Amino acid sequence: MAFRTIRGLRLLRMLESVRRALGWLPAEAGVEDPPARAWRDWLLAAVVAGVAAVEVLLRDDLSWRPLSLVLGLVLALSTLWRRTQPLAMATLGFGSILIVDLATALTHSEPVILYSSAVVLVLVYAIFRWGSGPAAALGLMVVLAEWLVATITDYSGLADAGGGLIVLLFFAALGLSVRYRHIAGAQQLEGVRSHERETLARELHDTVAHHVAAITISAQAGRVLAGSNDLSGAASSLAVIEEEASRALAEMRLMVGSLRRGRDNPTMLPPRSVADFDEFAAAEGGPGLRVEVTCRGDLDDLRPSIATALYRIAQESITNVHRHARHATRVEVLLAGGTESVRLSITDDGARALSTLRAPGYGLVGMAERVALLGGSLEAGPRPDGGWMVQADIPRQRELK
Repeated sequence: MAFRTIRGLRLLRMLESVRRALGWLPAEAGVEDPPARAWRDWLLAAVVAGVAAVEVLLRDDLSWRPLSLVLGLVLALSTLWRRTQPLAMATLGFGSILIVDLATALTHSEPVILYSSAVVLVLVYAIFRWGSGPAAALGLMVVLAEWLVATITDYSGLADAGGGLIVLLFFAALGLSVRYRHIAGAQQLEGVRSHERETLARELHDTVAHHVAAITISAQAGRVLAGSNDLSGAASSLAVIEEEASRALAEMRLMVGSLRRGRDNPTMLPPRSVADFDEFAAAEGGPGLRVEVTCRGDLDDLRPSIATALYRIAQESITNVHRHARHATRVEVLLAGGTESVRLSITDDGARALSTLRAPGYGLVGMAERVALLGGSLEAGPRPDGGWMVQADIPRQRELK
């Protein structure tokens, strides 16, 4: 009796060490929508039940045969709901074995050892793969309780007891490993989707919104000209509206086509070059607003990603002048290329509304994202002598993040 007490104390100390090594399990929810029961599950249950029946019929060393057959059937059934009810099935499986072990110990009978009972390792895996944090903690207690009872009632040495515990914990760790690997994969996929959404939102804002703003300004000017019987000016405004609408439609088709083709890291629109900056001086200046474009320094061999980003920043900045700057008459676009970096500066002489100064929209956010992806810096704000300034500085050799 004293020997059993000492042995029990040793096992309890071992369990405490295991608990400390595992730490507290995270209180997270179980996996949503686990896989439905498939033919493989029915096959596993049939194999377990069949092996248990063969053991009952052919093994001479097996005691309590009817009870052993019932135990095998219970273990087989517990595998069918191991994903949807992992804690209940683990409790059913290990609880049934625990009851049988206690019954054989109280009646001084030979322990019931079914080879088919090895399927409980699948239940250990399932509770850590599919169950919630609290369920896994409770399931671990049930597993360790059965291991402790089995070790005490049928002690065969510390090596066997420790080896059995290691196998149980291995399948628990395997379930956690697979679970967190799937979580990491899902998070990575969501990150890719989020990046694609941000890219699409940025492209939509910088292109379609730009053309819509130009259409709005031209429509307002055309209405004023039509009201003053200036039919020639109104016709010119309609021509601008038609041109901007055609551009917006063409760019939208390019975006949709790129998305439908499902290319990896699709380029939403064709890359821009420094030569495209002349379009701003030719097209963006409307009645009462003049756009001056100056390019100087070393602007050769710019990477397409840098040239496109600079073009979109200038495009968005000029659009903001149209939309938000009051009494603006001039926009200056200066693109300067150095040996280490390229600097873009856009200034105007208009005045911003107070709401614009306090609540920057998505345009500034998109510009900042473009510059940050290229390892550069962006500054935007009112100038001391009036007007607004946007300045971007992008290194020439920095790789995309």
